[in-house]
Amino acid sequence: MPVALELDGVVAGYGRVEVLHGVSLAVPEGTVVALLGPNGAGKTTTLRTISGTTPPTRGVIRLDGKRINGRAPSAISRRGVTLVPEGRGVFPNLSVRDNIEIAVRSARGGSTIKSRKAGFDRIVGTFPRLGERLAQASGTLSGGEQQMLALGRALVAEPRVLMMDEISMGLAPIVVDQLFEAVGALRAEGTTILLVEQYLTHALQFADICYVLSKGEVSFCGEPMELRDPAIVSRYLGVGAT
Repeated sequence: MPVALELDGVVAGYGRVEVLHGVSLAVPEGTVVALLGPNGAGKTTTLRTISGTTPPTRGVIRLDGKRINGRAPSAISRRGVTLVPEGRGVFPNLSVRDNIEIAVRSARGGSTIKSRKAGFDRIVGTFPRLGERLAQASGTLSGGEQQMLALGRALVAEPRVLMMDEISMGLAPIVVDQLFEAVGALRAEGTTILLVEQYLTHALQFADICYVLSKGEVSFCGEPMELRDPAIVSRYLGVGAT
């Protein structure tokens, strides 16, 4: 299976503080790879480094075999790497409709009325609740609705690799289930996904491969079923499955 995204010996951090110490991982095309680990392990920094917002100091990041680190975040995004960040990242003062319009116009092929309508319909079709709140300021939506909007905006970009950072954080279980229904649909479509997730149960349900980070290094790589063993979970994550 071809590798869509690859990190090879990536070192990165903030100023003089090194967070990632030679991280190597591979995300095969059409798979869901879960990146797990305790707080402070470097999961968010890994996604930020891939997206170009935290450039690595050493190592190589490749998309479809071509090096992308060293490029501007906007250039990496245009290559097809899309990040749904922790904290959602919607435009709070703009309406839901305007947030969607910005996304569909920015998407590849978004220059035609037909393609923009298709993108708009896809978001509202995936998350009907957003269709009921088109005139509402995005900053006044519930946390779950904002996450739906953030994920919907990412979908219309038709990403080569979709990265999601803790999309369930702070949300009610019923909303988390709705979000992961959308993740499941993406998985069925063959979308390549790199997923950082606090809920181990959801991560293991959808992932094909799991990596565990510990203090900025990969401490485990294997199949999800291996992390269903409480002893292994305790060893690598220091917690029970939740």
